[in-house]
Amino acid sequence: MMLLLRTVLVSVCLVGLAGAQPRPAAQPVAVDRIVAVVNDEVITLHELRSRLDSALGQLQRQGMAPPPRDVLERQVLERLVMDKVQLQLARDMGLRVDDGQLEQALQRIASGNKLSLAQFRAALEKDGVTFASFREEIRAEMTIGRLREREVESKIFISDGEIDNYLATVSVQGAAGEEYQLAHILLRAPESASPEQIQKLRAKAEQVLDRLRKGEDFAQLAAAYSDAPDGMKGGNLGWRSLDRLPAMFAEASLQLKVGEVSPVLRSSNGFHVIKLLAKRGGGAAQAIEQTHARHILIKVNEVVSEPEARHKLEGLRERIRHGESFADLAKLFSQDGSASKGGDLGWIYPGDTVPEFERAMNLLAPGELSQPVQSPFGFHLIEVLERRVQDVSTERQRAAARQTLRERKRDEAYQDWLRQARDRAYVEIRLEEG
Repeated sequence: MMLLLRTVLVSVCLVGLAGAQPRPAAQPVAVDRIVAVVNDEVITLHELRSRLDSALGQLQRQGMAPPPRDVLERQVLERLVMDKVQLQLARDMGLRVDDGQLEQALQRIASGNKLSLAQFRAALEKDGVTFASFREEIRAEMTIGRLREREVESKIFISDGEIDNYLATVSVQGAAGEEYQLAHILLRAPESASPEQIQKLRAKAEQVLDRLRKGEDFAQLAAAYSDAPDGMKGGNLGWRSLDRLPAMFAEASLQLKVGEVSPVLRSSNGFHVIKLLAKRGGGAAQAIEQTHARHILIKVNEVVSEPEARHKLEGLRERIRHGESFADLAKLFSQDGSASKGGDLGWIYPGDTVPEFERAMNLLAPGELSQPVQSPFGFHLIEVLERRVQDVSTERQRAAARQTLRERKRDEAYQDWLRQARDRAYVEIRLEEG
């Protein structure tokens, strides 16, 4: 590529010299260049600067002072590398988000901002963000989300022993109902890190901790140094009960007062520092919401492709919207055990279904019919019939505990998977060149 660029420049110079009159030397013109190579793809300076400008705008909207530009630039480049690695894996696995699914997501984002899609597009462009680039960023986020569900969340295993221990701990502690708002900084360790690399990383974590204890802003340091995906949000994990936090974070949180930071914590992923931002609640008993739903499932296999399954469900959806019976069509077409019951799945608790199904179901109001929803089983057409809040039986306590433990493990498992994916990829950073 560099040879081609030099050839083009030489050709331009020769054309310019032929018969031209002497004139003052032109000022150098900045051209795009490669700043990183990730397997068989490249990241250009233009991509980096575009994402950097977006990151600066995000920090500004959140009221956060940005770190030095060169520090932020390296953090943004690393995030671009991680995105590229994940999107390449998704491509190799055949995971994709088609235009129909993307349009639904954009509609939900616009609705969440209380705008029509046209108004939302105008607002983006007013802020200097092209709708086409925003659209592809959302497609990439959705693709990475599907990859995470397939490669991480679907493989988390919770044993009966873990559930027994969890329920025993909750019984001893009592259902306090407290929630904690934490922020964290992660310095990720390579999978095959040497003792020297580990020691160097620990020293860096201790330096970050020292700066925090001297009063520097946690969110700014998270944006500058955290390798976690939420670094640009100041590392904020949002509100969570202790049982939904990784065990290490939960234990550390109990020792902190609001506003305090933890010592450096070591995990298999690297080194962490957490801060307790706020705490709320206490004394509230938990109740679990159940959803009564039904579905029609079309499986994808050697005979039926993804587009064919989706198209078939879209046709069934139109027939239902025009008055045909959901139950009758489910009996005829659904390819699972619920077909004989008209697709009725009964009362569903959180965690009973795969994440893709549960997420789509939770977005529906009673009586609402979904668009075709993809899961590891195929494509579903979902209708929510009603919802209720029930006291938790022993059986359902165990199901709820299983879901809580899954959530607790999910972030740590994802970070571990990311670290391995990054280490397996060929990555060459060329930021200092040119």
